[in-house]
Amino acid sequence: MKKISILILLMSLGFTSCEDLLTEYNPSGLTAEAAYSTPEGFESLVNAAYGYQRWWYGKEEGYNITEMGTDIWMSAAGDVYPDLTQYINLQGTNGPLASEWSALYAGVNLCNAGINRIANAGYTAGVQKQREAELRFLRAFYYYHIVETWGGVHFTLEETKGIATTANKTPVDEFYRQIIEDLKFATTNLADTTPDYGRVTRPAAMSFLARIYLTRGMNQEASAMAKAVINGGFGYKLMPKYADLWDMAKNKNSEVVYAVNYAENLTLNDLRNSVTNPIGHGRGSNNGHLHFLMKYDNLPGLTRAIEYGRPFNRYMPTRFLLDLYGSADARYEGSFMELWTANSSQRPAGMNIGDTAVVATRTTFTKPAGALYQVYNRNDIYNPDGTVRDNLRYPTLIKHMDNTRASFNEAQSARDVYVIRFAELYLIEAEAQMKLGNLEEAAKNINIIRARAAKPGQEEAMKITADQVTLDFILDERAREFAGEQMRWFDLKRTGKLVERVKKYNPNVTSVQAFHTVRPIPRTQLDAVTNRDEFTQNNGYQ
Repeated sequence: MKKISILILLMSLGFTSCEDLLTEYNPSGLTAEAAYSTPEGFESLVNAAYGYQRWWYGKEEGYNITEMGTDIWMSAAGDVYPDLTQYINLQGTNGPLASEWSALYAGVNLCNAGINRIANAGYTAGVQKQREAELRFLRAFYYYHIVETWGGVHFTLEETKGIATTANKTPVDEFYRQIIEDLKFATTNLADTTPDYGRVTRPAAMSFLARIYLTRGMNQEASAMAKAVINGGFGYKLMPKYADLWDMAKNKNSEVVYAVNYAENLTLNDLRNSVTNPIGHGRGSNNGHLHFLMKYDNLPGLTRAIEYGRPFNRYMPTRFLLDLYGSADARYEGSFMELWTANSSQRPAGMNIGDTAVVATRTTFTKPAGALYQVYNRNDIYNPDGTVRDNLRYPTLIKHMDNTRASFNEAQSARDVYVIRFAELYLIEAEAQMKLGNLEEAAKNINIIRARAAKPGQEEAMKITADQVTLDFILDERAREFAGEQMRWFDLKRTGKLVERVKKYNPNVTSVQAFHTVRPIPRTQLDAVTNRDEFTQNNGYQ
Protein backbone atom coordinates (compact mmCIF):
# COMPACT_ATOMS: atom_id res chain seq x y z
CA MET A 1 0.00 0.00 0.00
CA LYS A 2 1.07 3.62 -0.25
CA LYS A 3 4.32 3.95 1.64
CA ILE A 4 3.39 1.53 4.42
CA SER A 5 7.00 0.64 5.03
CA ILE A 6 9.39 -0.60 7.66
CA LEU A 7 8.82 2.81 9.24
CA ILE A 8 5.66 1.36 10.74
CA LEU A 9 7.78 -1.12 12.68
CA LEU A 10 10.16 1.54 13.90
CA MET A 11 7.21 3.71 14.90
CA SER A 12 6.00 1.02 17.25
CA LEU A 13 9.15 1.16 19.32
CA GLY A 14 8.14 4.50 20.74
CA PHE A 15 4.37 4.04 20.55
CA THR A 16 2.38 4.73 23.70
CA SER A 17 0.99 1.62 25.33
CA CYS A 18 -2.61 0.46 25.07
CA GLU A 19 -3.11 1.68 28.61
CA ASP A 20 -0.85 2.92 31.32
CA LEU A 21 -1.11 -0.53 32.90
CA LEU A 22 0.68 -2.04 29.90
CA THR A 23 4.37 -1.54 30.52
CA GLU A 24 6.19 -0.10 27.53
CA TYR A 25 9.79 -0.98 26.67
CA ASN A 26 11.64 1.34 24.35
CA PRO A 27 14.91 -0.13 23.03
CA SER A 28 16.11 3.20 21.66
CA GLY A 29 18.39 3.03 18.68
CA LEU A 30 17.80 -0.64 17.85
CA THR A 31 16.58 -1.88 14.50
CA ALA A 32 13.20 -3.59 14.31
CA GLU A 33 14.84 -6.95 13.67
CA ALA A 34 16.98 -6.65 16.79
CA ALA A 35 14.26 -5.22 18.99
CA TYR A 36 11.68 -7.83 18.08
CA SER A 37 14.04 -10.68 18.85
CA THR A 38 13.59 -10.04 22.59
CA PRO A 39 10.39 -10.38 24.65
CA GLU A 40 10.77 -6.82 25.94
CA GLY A 41 11.10 -5.40 22.44
CA PHE A 42 8.26 -7.48 21.04
CA GLU A 43 5.94 -6.12 23.71
CA SER A 44 6.38 -2.73 22.05
CA LEU A 45 5.00 -4.14 18.81
CA VAL A 46 2.00 -5.74 20.52
CA ASN A 47 1.18 -2.62 22.50
CA ALA A 48 1.49 -0.48 19.38
CA ALA A 49 -0.84 -2.83 17.50
CA TYR A 50 -3.56 -2.10 20.05
CA GLY A 51 -3.06 1.63 19.63
CA TYR A 52 -4.53 1.86 16.14
CA GLN A 53 -7.99 1.09 17.55
CA ARG A 54 -7.91 4.56 19.08
CA TRP A 55 -7.92 6.16 15.64
CA TRP A 56 -11.45 4.81 15.06
CA TYR A 57 -13.07 4.37 18.46
CA GLY A 58 -13.74 7.60 20.32
CA LYS A 59 -12.71 9.75 17.35
CA GLU A 60 -14.79 12.06 15.17
CA GLU A 61 -13.78 10.21 12.00
CA GLY A 62 -15.12 6.95 13.41
CA TYR A 63 -18.40 8.50 14.56
CA ASN A 64 -18.90 10.02 11.10
CA ILE A 65 -18.49 6.62 9.47
CA THR A 66 -20.44 4.48 11.93
CA GLU A 67 -23.28 6.60 13.31
CA MET A 68 -24.00 9.21 10.67
CA GLY A 69 -25.73 8.53 7.37
CA THR A 70 -28.14 6.25 9.23
CA ASP A 71 -31.74 6.37 10.44
CA ILE A 72 -30.98 7.73 13.90
CA TRP A 73 -28.65 10.74 13.50
CA MET A 74 -28.84 13.93 11.47
CA SER A 75 -26.35 16.70 10.79
CA ALA A 76 -26.39 19.46 13.37
CA ALA A 77 -25.09 22.94 12.62
CA GLY A 78 -21.47 22.00 13.30
CA ASP A 79 -21.25 19.04 10.91
CA VAL A 80 -18.09 19.49 8.85
CA TYR A 81 -18.34 16.42 6.57
CA PRO A 82 -21.80 16.45 4.94
CA ASP A 83 -20.41 14.43 2.03
CA LEU A 84 -19.92 11.51 4.41
CA THR A 85 -22.75 12.11 6.86
CA GLN A 86 -25.40 12.82 4.19
CA TYR A 87 -23.91 11.11 1.09
CA ILE A 88 -23.73 14.48 -0.67
CA ASN A 89 -21.39 13.84 -3.62
CA LEU A 90 -19.35 11.45 -1.47
CA GLN A 91 -16.05 10.70 -3.22
CA GLY A 92 -12.59 9.40 -2.52
CA THR A 93 -11.40 12.83 -1.43
CA ASN A 94 -13.23 12.56 1.91
CA GLY A 95 -10.82 13.26 4.77
CA PRO A 96 -12.10 10.90 7.50
CA LEU A 97 -12.13 7.94 5.12
CA ALA A 98 -8.55 8.63 4.03
CA SER A 99 -7.42 8.93 7.67
CA GLU A 100 -9.08 5.69 8.72
CA TRP A 101 -7.82 3.81 5.67
CA SER A 102 -4.25 4.75 6.61
CA ALA A 103 -4.67 3.88 10.27
CA LEU A 104 -6.41 0.54 9.70
CA TYR A 105 -3.85 -0.66 7.17
CA ALA A 106 -1.02 0.49 9.42
CA GLY A 107 -2.57 -1.65 12.15
CA VAL A 108 -2.85 -4.63 9.81
CA ASN A 109 0.76 -4.25 8.72
CA LEU A 110 1.97 -4.20 12.30
CA CYS A 111 -0.09 -7.30 13.11
CA ASN A 112 1.29 -9.09 10.05
CA ALA A 113 4.82 -8.18 11.09
CA GLY A 114 4.27 -9.50 14.59
CA ILE A 115 2.54 -12.72 13.59
CA ASN A 116 5.28 -13.57 11.13
CA ARG A 117 8.12 -12.64 13.53
CA ILE A 118 6.84 -13.96 16.84
CA ALA A 119 8.63 -17.30 16.64
CA ASN A 120 11.92 -15.45 17.05
CA ALA A 121 10.80 -13.16 19.88
CA GLY A 122 12.22 -15.31 22.66
CA TYR A 123 8.91 -15.90 24.43
CA THR A 124 8.04 -18.97 26.40
CA ALA A 125 5.58 -21.21 24.53
CA GLY A 126 2.61 -20.07 26.59
CA VAL A 127 3.29 -16.35 26.24
CA GLN A 128 3.99 -16.75 22.52
CA LYS A 129 0.55 -18.31 21.98
CA GLN A 130 -1.11 -15.54 23.99
CA ARG A 131 0.61 -12.72 22.11
CA GLU A 132 0.02 -14.32 18.72
CA ALA A 133 -3.65 -14.72 19.64
CA GLU A 134 -3.83 -11.03 20.53
CA LEU A 135 -2.28 -10.04 17.21
CA ARG A 136 -4.58 -12.37 15.29
CA PHE A 137 -7.59 -10.87 17.04
CA LEU A 138 -6.40 -7.37 16.18
CA ARG A 139 -5.75 -8.29 12.56
CA ALA A 140 -9.27 -9.69 12.32
CA PHE A 141 -10.59 -6.59 14.07
CA TYR A 142 -8.90 -4.21 11.62
CA TYR A 143 -9.79 -6.26 8.56
CA TYR A 144 -13.44 -6.37 9.65
CA HIS A 145 -13.54 -2.57 9.70
CA ILE A 146 -11.78 -2.44 6.33
CA VAL A 147 -13.97 -4.96 4.51
CA GLU A 148 -17.24 -3.66 5.94
CA THR A 149 -16.32 -0.08 5.09
CA TRP A 150 -14.76 -0.55 1.64
CA GLY A 151 -15.68 -4.06 0.53
CA GLY A 152 -13.22 -6.26 -1.36
CA VAL A 153 -10.11 -4.09 -1.35
CA HIS A 154 -6.45 -4.80 -0.60
CA PHE A 155 -5.66 -7.90 1.45
CA THR A 156 -2.36 -9.40 2.53
CA LEU A 157 -0.97 -11.50 5.35
CA GLU A 158 2.57 -10.35 4.72
CA GLU A 159 4.43 -7.45 6.28
CA THR A 160 5.10 -4.62 3.83
CA LYS A 161 8.74 -3.55 3.84
CA GLY A 162 9.76 -0.60 1.76
CA ILE A 163 7.33 1.09 -0.63
CA ALA A 164 4.69 -1.05 -2.33
CA THR A 165 3.38 0.33 -5.62
CA THR A 166 0.60 -2.15 -6.38
CA ALA A 167 -2.55 -3.21 -4.56
CA ASN A 168 -5.00 -6.05 -5.07
CA LYS A 169 -8.75 -6.45 -5.05
CA THR A 170 -9.62 -9.44 -2.85
CA PRO A 171 -13.15 -10.88 -2.61
CA VAL A 172 -15.08 -10.18 0.58
CA ASP A 173 -15.38 -13.93 1.22
CA GLU A 174 -11.59 -14.21 1.41
CA PHE A 175 -11.44 -11.43 3.99
CA TYR A 176 -13.98 -13.20 6.14
CA ARG A 177 -12.37 -16.61 5.74
CA GLN A 178 -9.21 -15.18 7.30
CA ILE A 179 -11.09 -13.12 9.90
CA ILE A 180 -12.88 -16.23 11.13
CA GLU A 181 -9.69 -18.28 11.08
CA ASP A 182 -7.83 -15.65 13.12
CA LEU A 183 -10.67 -15.34 15.62
CA LYS A 184 -10.88 -19.10 16.06
CA PHE A 185 -7.17 -19.10 16.86
CA ALA A 186 -7.76 -16.28 19.32
CA THR A 187 -10.65 -18.04 21.07
CA THR A 188 -8.51 -21.14 21.48
CA ASN A 189 -5.36 -19.47 22.79
CA LEU A 190 -6.33 -16.33 24.70
CA ALA A 191 -6.66 -16.27 28.46
CA ASP A 192 -10.10 -15.85 29.99
CA THR A 193 -9.02 -12.77 31.91
CA THR A 194 -6.20 -10.24 31.86
CA PRO A 195 -4.52 -8.15 34.55
CA ASP A 196 -3.89 -5.45 31.89
CA TYR A 197 -7.22 -3.77 31.23
CA GLY A 198 -7.54 -3.16 27.50
CA ARG A 199 -5.98 -6.42 26.32
CA VAL A 200 -8.30 -8.81 24.54
CA THR A 201 -9.52 -11.92 26.36
CA ARG A 202 -11.04 -15.18 25.18
CA PRO A 203 -14.65 -14.11 25.87
CA ALA A 204 -14.02 -10.84 24.02
CA ALA A 205 -12.74 -12.77 20.99
CA MET A 206 -15.72 -15.14 21.24
CA SER A 207 -18.10 -12.17 21.35
CA PHE A 208 -16.51 -10.56 18.33
CA LEU A 209 -16.65 -13.88 16.49
CA ALA A 210 -20.38 -14.08 17.30
CA ARG A 211 -20.77 -10.63 15.69
CA ILE A 212 -18.83 -11.81 12.64
CA TYR A 213 -20.97 -14.95 12.30
CA LEU A 214 -24.11 -12.82 12.45
CA THR A 215 -22.67 -10.49 9.81
CA ARG A 216 -22.03 -13.44 7.51
CA GLY A 217 -25.49 -14.95 7.98
CA MET A 218 -24.05 -17.92 9.91
CA ASN A 219 -26.91 -17.76 12.37
CA GLN A 220 -26.50 -21.14 14.03
CA GLU A 221 -22.85 -20.38 14.72
CA ALA A 222 -23.67 -16.86 15.91
CA SER A 223 -26.25 -18.20 18.34
CA ALA A 224 -23.93 -20.88 19.69
CA MET A 225 -21.05 -18.47 20.19
CA ALA A 226 -23.22 -15.82 21.84
CA LYS A 227 -24.66 -18.41 24.23
CA ALA A 228 -21.17 -19.67 25.01
CA VAL A 229 -20.27 -16.23 26.30
CA ILE A 230 -23.59 -15.65 28.08
CA ASN A 231 -23.45 -19.01 29.86
CA GLY A 232 -19.67 -19.34 30.06
CA GLY A 233 -19.23 -18.21 33.63
CA PHE A 234 -16.88 -15.37 32.66
CA GLY A 235 -18.36 -13.02 35.24
CA TYR A 236 -20.05 -10.55 32.90
CA LYS A 237 -23.48 -9.20 33.78
CA LEU A 238 -25.73 -6.32 32.83
CA MET A 239 -25.38 -3.21 34.92
CA PRO A 240 -28.49 -2.87 37.13
CA LYS A 241 -29.30 0.56 35.72
CA TYR A 242 -28.72 1.55 32.12
CA ALA A 243 -27.73 5.10 33.10
CA ASP A 244 -24.92 3.76 35.28
CA LEU A 245 -23.05 2.67 32.15
CA TRP A 246 -22.19 6.30 31.44
CA ASP A 247 -21.14 7.28 34.96
CA MET A 248 -17.41 8.07 34.80
CA ALA A 249 -17.03 6.56 38.27
CA LYS A 250 -18.17 3.26 36.71
CA ASN A 251 -16.16 3.56 33.51
CA LYS A 252 -14.88 0.02 34.00
CA ASN A 253 -17.80 -2.23 34.91
CA SER A 254 -19.23 -5.74 34.72
CA GLU A 255 -20.94 -5.20 31.37
CA VAL A 256 -17.82 -4.33 29.38
CA VAL A 257 -16.60 -7.34 27.43
CA TYR A 258 -14.16 -5.37 25.32
CA ALA A 259 -13.19 -1.70 25.37
CA VAL A 260 -10.75 0.58 23.65
CA ASN A 261 -9.37 2.18 26.75
CA TYR A 262 -7.96 5.62 27.31
CA ALA A 263 -5.55 6.47 30.09
CA GLU A 264 -6.37 9.06 32.72
CA ASN A 265 -2.91 10.45 31.99
CA LEU A 266 -3.93 12.18 28.75
CA THR A 267 -0.35 12.38 27.52
CA LEU A 268 -0.47 8.63 26.88
CA ASN A 269 -3.43 8.91 24.52
CA ASP A 270 -1.83 9.47 21.12
CA LEU A 271 -1.86 13.19 20.68
CA ARG A 272 -0.76 14.28 17.24
CA ASN A 273 2.87 13.40 16.67
CA SER A 274 4.77 13.38 13.40
CA VAL A 275 6.08 9.89 14.15
CA THR A 276 3.52 7.94 16.15
CA ASN A 277 0.32 9.67 15.08
CA PRO A 278 0.93 11.62 11.86
CA ILE A 279 -2.75 11.55 10.86
CA GLY A 280 -4.05 12.69 14.24
CA HIS A 281 -5.73 16.02 14.75
CA GLY A 282 -4.49 17.05 18.16
CA ARG A 283 -7.32 15.49 20.17
CA GLY A 284 -5.60 12.24 21.05
CA SER A 285 -7.93 10.98 23.76
CA ASN A 286 -11.59 10.11 23.40
CA ASN A 287 -13.35 13.11 21.87
CA GLY A 288 -16.83 11.62 21.54
CA HIS A 289 -18.06 13.95 24.28
CA LEU A 290 -17.76 16.94 21.94
CA HIS A 291 -19.93 15.93 19.03
CA PHE A 292 -23.49 15.13 20.17
CA LEU A 293 -24.03 18.26 22.27
CA MET A 294 -26.50 20.99 21.35
CA LYS A 295 -25.38 24.63 21.36
CA TYR A 296 -26.35 25.80 24.83
CA ASP A 297 -23.62 28.19 25.94
CA ASN A 298 -25.00 31.27 24.17
CA LEU A 299 -28.48 30.98 25.67
CA PRO A 300 -29.78 33.24 28.47
CA GLY A 301 -28.69 32.03 31.90
CA LEU A 302 -26.11 29.58 30.59
CA THR A 303 -22.36 29.56 30.14
CA ARG A 304 -20.06 26.74 29.14
CA ALA A 305 -19.51 24.28 32.00
CA ILE A 306 -17.81 20.93 32.55
CA GLU A 307 -21.07 19.20 33.40
CA TYR A 308 -22.73 20.35 30.16
CA GLY A 309 -19.73 19.80 27.94
CA ARG A 310 -17.98 21.65 25.15
CA PRO A 311 -20.56 21.72 22.34
CA PHE A 312 -19.13 21.01 18.91
CA ASN A 313 -22.75 20.50 17.80
CA ARG A 314 -21.90 17.98 15.07
CA TYR A 315 -24.76 15.47 15.31
CA MET A 316 -28.38 15.57 16.46
CA PRO A 317 -30.94 12.78 16.85
CA THR A 318 -33.58 12.14 14.23
CA ARG A 319 -37.12 12.55 15.44
CA PHE A 320 -37.51 8.86 14.73
CA LEU A 321 -34.81 7.98 17.27
CA LEU A 322 -36.36 10.13 19.99
CA ASP A 323 -39.76 8.54 19.39
CA LEU A 324 -38.40 4.99 19.64
CA TYR A 325 -38.29 5.17 23.45
CA GLY A 326 -41.61 4.47 25.13
CA SER A 327 -42.68 6.03 28.42
CA ALA A 328 -41.71 2.88 30.34
CA ASP A 329 -38.17 2.79 28.91
CA ALA A 330 -35.49 4.28 31.18
CA ARG A 331 -32.97 4.28 28.35
CA TYR A 332 -34.24 7.61 27.08
CA GLU A 333 -33.41 9.45 30.29
CA GLY A 334 -30.26 7.31 30.53
CA SER A 335 -29.14 8.46 27.07
CA PHE A 336 -30.41 12.02 26.62
CA MET A 337 -30.54 15.29 28.53
CA GLU A 338 -33.45 17.72 28.07
CA LEU A 339 -32.93 20.28 30.83
CA TRP A 340 -30.20 22.83 31.55
CA THR A 341 -30.16 24.90 34.75
CA ALA A 342 -28.89 28.45 35.04
CA ASN A 343 -25.16 28.72 35.81
CA SER A 344 -24.24 32.17 34.48
CA SER A 345 -24.03 35.58 36.09
CA GLN A 346 -25.75 36.88 32.96
CA ARG A 347 -29.32 35.75 33.61
CA PRO A 348 -32.81 37.06 32.90
CA ALA A 349 -34.16 39.15 35.75
CA GLY A 350 -35.70 36.90 38.38
CA MET A 351 -33.81 33.76 37.30
CA ASN A 352 -31.53 32.35 40.01
CA ILE A 353 -28.53 30.04 39.76
CA GLY A 354 -29.92 26.50 39.60
CA ASP A 355 -33.27 27.50 38.13
CA THR A 356 -34.35 25.94 34.87
CA ALA A 357 -32.81 27.95 32.01
CA VAL A 358 -33.50 25.86 28.90
CA VAL A 359 -35.60 22.84 27.99
CA ALA A 360 -35.05 20.98 24.71
CA THR A 361 -37.57 18.17 24.55
CA ARG A 362 -38.92 15.48 22.26
CA THR A 363 -42.44 16.28 23.47
CA THR A 364 -44.79 19.13 22.62
CA PHE A 365 -44.33 20.70 26.05
CA THR A 366 -45.19 24.39 26.05
CA LYS A 367 -43.67 26.94 28.41
CA PRO A 368 -46.14 28.07 31.09
CA ALA A 369 -47.14 31.71 31.09
CA GLY A 370 -44.64 33.81 33.00
CA ALA A 371 -41.89 31.18 33.00
CA LEU A 372 -38.42 32.68 32.49
CA TYR A 373 -36.79 29.71 30.82
CA GLN A 374 -36.71 28.90 27.11
CA VAL A 375 -38.31 25.86 25.55
CA TYR A 376 -37.41 24.09 22.30
CA ASN A 377 -40.01 21.37 21.78
CA ARG A 378 -40.33 18.83 18.99
CA ASN A 379 -42.19 21.29 16.78
CA ASP A 380 -39.46 23.88 17.25
CA ILE A 381 -36.72 21.35 16.46
CA TYR A 382 -38.35 19.43 13.59
CA ASN A 383 -40.66 20.30 10.74
CA PRO A 384 -43.89 18.27 10.37
CA ASP A 385 -42.16 15.91 7.92
CA GLY A 386 -39.27 15.26 10.34
CA THR A 387 -36.70 17.41 8.58
CA VAL A 388 -34.65 19.74 10.75
CA ARG A 389 -36.02 23.13 11.69
CA ASP A 390 -33.44 24.05 14.36
CA ASN A 391 -30.07 22.31 14.11
CA LEU A 392 -28.68 24.11 17.16
CA ARG A 393 -31.07 23.03 19.94
CA TYR A 394 -32.18 19.45 20.58
CA PRO A 395 -32.09 16.72 23.24
CA THR A 396 -28.43 15.97 23.87
CA LEU A 397 -26.82 12.53 23.99
CA ILE A 398 -25.01 12.18 27.32
CA LYS A 399 -23.37 8.76 26.88
CA HIS A 400 -19.96 10.22 26.03
CA MET A 401 -19.92 13.20 28.39
CA ASP A 402 -17.11 13.41 30.94
CA ASN A 403 -17.44 15.53 34.07
CA THR A 404 -13.91 14.59 35.16
CA ARG A 405 -12.21 16.75 32.51
CA ALA A 406 -9.85 19.34 33.94
CA SER A 407 -11.70 22.32 32.44
CA PHE A 408 -14.80 23.13 30.42
CA ASN A 409 -12.69 23.67 27.29
CA GLU A 410 -10.74 20.41 27.59
CA ALA A 411 -11.22 18.50 24.31
CA GLN A 412 -9.79 15.23 25.61
CA SER A 413 -11.52 12.63 27.72
CA ALA A 414 -10.25 9.54 29.51
CA ARG A 415 -13.57 7.75 28.96
CA ASP A 416 -13.17 4.23 27.57
CA VAL A 417 -15.08 3.30 24.42
CA TYR A 418 -17.22 0.21 24.84
CA VAL A 419 -16.74 -1.89 21.71
CA ILE A 420 -18.63 -4.94 22.99
CA ARG A 421 -21.06 -4.79 25.87
CA PHE A 422 -22.61 -7.90 27.40
CA ALA A 423 -26.00 -6.62 26.25
CA GLU A 424 -24.95 -7.17 22.63
CA LEU A 425 -24.65 -10.91 23.17
CA TYR A 426 -28.35 -11.16 24.01
CA LEU A 427 -29.31 -9.17 20.91
CA ILE A 428 -26.98 -11.23 18.69
CA GLU A 429 -28.67 -14.34 20.06
CA ALA A 430 -32.10 -12.78 19.49
CA GLU A 431 -31.37 -11.84 15.87
CA ALA A 432 -29.85 -15.22 15.09
CA GLN A 433 -32.80 -17.06 16.63
CA MET A 434 -35.28 -14.86 14.77
CA LYS A 435 -33.56 -15.66 11.49
CA LEU A 436 -33.63 -19.36 12.40
CA GLY A 437 -37.38 -19.12 12.96
CA ASN A 438 -37.28 -19.43 16.76
CA LEU A 439 -39.30 -16.35 17.68
CA GLU A 440 -40.01 -17.40 21.27
CA GLU A 441 -36.28 -17.73 21.94
CA ALA A 442 -35.63 -14.41 20.24
CA ALA A 443 -38.26 -12.67 22.37
CA LYS A 444 -36.82 -14.19 25.54
CA ASN A 445 -33.41 -12.68 24.86
CA ILE A 446 -34.84 -9.30 23.91
CA ASN A 447 -36.87 -9.27 27.11
CA ILE A 448 -33.73 -9.72 29.18
CA ILE A 449 -32.46 -6.43 27.75
CA ARG A 450 -35.82 -4.74 28.10
CA ALA A 451 -36.20 -5.83 31.72
CA ARG A 452 -33.03 -3.95 32.61
CA ALA A 453 -34.26 -0.97 30.58
CA ALA A 454 -37.64 -0.79 32.34
CA LYS A 455 -38.45 2.00 34.74
CA PRO A 456 -39.31 0.76 38.24
CA GLY A 457 -42.71 -0.89 38.19
CA GLN A 458 -42.83 -0.94 34.37
CA GLU A 459 -41.24 -4.34 33.78
CA GLU A 460 -44.42 -5.95 32.45
CA ALA A 461 -45.09 -3.02 30.14
CA MET A 462 -41.65 -3.49 28.60
CA LYS A 463 -42.09 -7.19 27.78
CA ILE A 464 -42.71 -8.21 24.19
CA THR A 465 -44.23 -11.37 22.74
CA ALA A 466 -42.92 -13.63 20.01
CA ASP A 467 -45.30 -12.22 17.41
CA GLN A 468 -43.69 -8.80 17.83
CA VAL A 469 -40.23 -10.03 16.85
CA THR A 470 -39.24 -8.84 13.39
CA LEU A 471 -35.98 -7.68 11.90
CA ASP A 472 -37.18 -4.09 12.10
CA PHE A 473 -38.10 -4.49 15.76
CA ILE A 474 -34.62 -5.82 16.50
CA LEU A 475 -33.08 -2.86 14.68
CA ASP A 476 -35.29 -0.53 16.70
CA GLU A 477 -34.19 -2.27 19.89
CA ARG A 478 -30.53 -2.01 18.92
CA ALA A 479 -31.06 1.72 18.31
CA ARG A 480 -32.56 2.17 21.77
CA GLU A 481 -29.72 0.22 23.36
CA PHE A 482 -26.68 1.27 21.33
CA ALA A 483 -27.42 4.74 19.90
CA GLY A 484 -24.17 6.64 19.54
CA GLU A 485 -21.93 3.62 20.22
CA GLN A 486 -20.35 3.34 16.75
CA MET A 487 -22.42 0.39 15.55
CA ARG A 488 -25.43 1.69 13.64
CA TRP A 489 -24.13 1.87 10.07
CA PHE A 490 -22.80 -1.68 10.39
CA ASP A 491 -26.16 -2.86 11.76
CA LEU A 492 -28.08 -1.40 8.84
CA LYS A 493 -25.62 -2.75 6.29
CA ARG A 494 -25.62 -6.22 7.86
CA THR A 495 -29.39 -6.45 7.69
CA GLY A 496 -29.72 -5.00 4.20
CA LYS A 497 -31.76 -2.12 5.60
CA LEU A 498 -29.45 0.87 5.13
CA VAL A 499 -31.11 2.54 2.15
CA GLU A 500 -34.65 1.61 3.16
CA ARG A 501 -34.47 2.91 6.71
CA VAL A 502 -32.47 6.03 5.93
CA LYS A 503 -35.05 7.03 3.31
CA LYS A 504 -37.91 6.24 5.67
CA TYR A 505 -36.64 7.72 8.92
CA ASN A 506 -33.99 10.34 8.09
CA PRO A 507 -35.66 12.85 5.76
CA ASN A 508 -32.67 15.19 5.82
CA VAL A 509 -30.62 12.58 3.95
CA THR A 510 -31.89 12.56 0.38
CA SER A 511 -28.86 11.29 -1.54
CA VAL A 512 -28.43 7.74 -0.20
CA GLN A 513 -28.25 5.04 -2.90
CA ALA A 514 -27.59 1.31 -3.04
CA PHE A 515 -23.86 1.73 -3.78
CA HIS A 516 -23.41 3.61 -0.50
CA THR A 517 -23.23 0.28 1.36
CA VAL A 518 -19.50 0.55 0.72
CA ARG A 519 -17.40 3.71 0.96
CA PRO A 520 -15.14 5.21 -1.71
CA ILE A 521 -11.50 4.17 -1.71
CA PRO A 522 -9.38 7.21 -0.85
CA ARG A 523 -8.16 9.05 -3.94
CA THR A 524 -4.65 9.25 -2.46
CA GLN A 525 -4.52 5.45 -2.49
CA LEU A 526 -5.77 5.13 -6.05
CA ASP A 527 -3.26 7.72 -7.24
CA ALA A 528 -0.38 5.95 -5.50
CA VAL A 529 -0.63 2.55 -7.20
CA THR A 530 0.74 1.67 -10.62
CA ASN A 531 -1.85 -1.06 -11.41
CA ARG A 532 -4.76 1.37 -11.66
CA ASP A 533 -6.57 -0.76 -14.23
CA GLU A 534 -6.82 -3.54 -11.63
CA PHE A 535 -7.14 -1.57 -8.40
CA THR A 536 -10.10 0.59 -9.31
CA GLN A 537 -12.52 2.79 -7.41
CA ASN A 538 -15.63 1.20 -5.88
CA ASN A 539 -18.73 1.37 -8.06
CA GLY A 540 -20.61 4.65 -7.92
CA TYR A 541 -17.63 6.78 -6.90
CA GLN A 542 -14.89 8.68 -8.69
